[in-house]
Amino acid sequence: MAFAGKYQLESHENFVPFMKAIGLPDDLIEKGKDVKSVSEIEQNGDNFKVTVTTGTKVLVNSFTIGQEGEVETLTGEKVKTVVRLEDGKLKVSLKGIESVTELADPDTIVNTMTLGEITYKRISKRI
Repeated sequence: MAFAGKYQLESHENFVPFMKAIGLPDDLIEKGKDVKSVSEIEQNGDNFKVTVTTGTKVLVNSFTIGQEGEVETLTGEKVKTVVRLEDGKLKVSLKGIESVTELADPDTIVNTMTLGEITYKRISKRI
């Protein structure tokens, strides 16, 4: 499955409750809820570099499938984790958050993050 490409957020569900649940401050939630972030995914075999630009904030994470690495969370915390590739989906656990990223079709990437009872879903289109 080829994830490489540049994608712009088209829609998202449960942004505010999810961001509150992970502890993001209200002012940042308010600023971020209408921003159409851009995700750029570079893939070289099992090596990935993911750059997410949301307004002025840029989050860059590099990882290798199946190997422990350090990634930065949405709150800016750095945690050690292992990204897995299962059934064509990228899966990772970060501090109680289960994240699954998959290609719904060649031009649509869907990222679903679940924390307890709250599921935050992001749908981005290739640009």
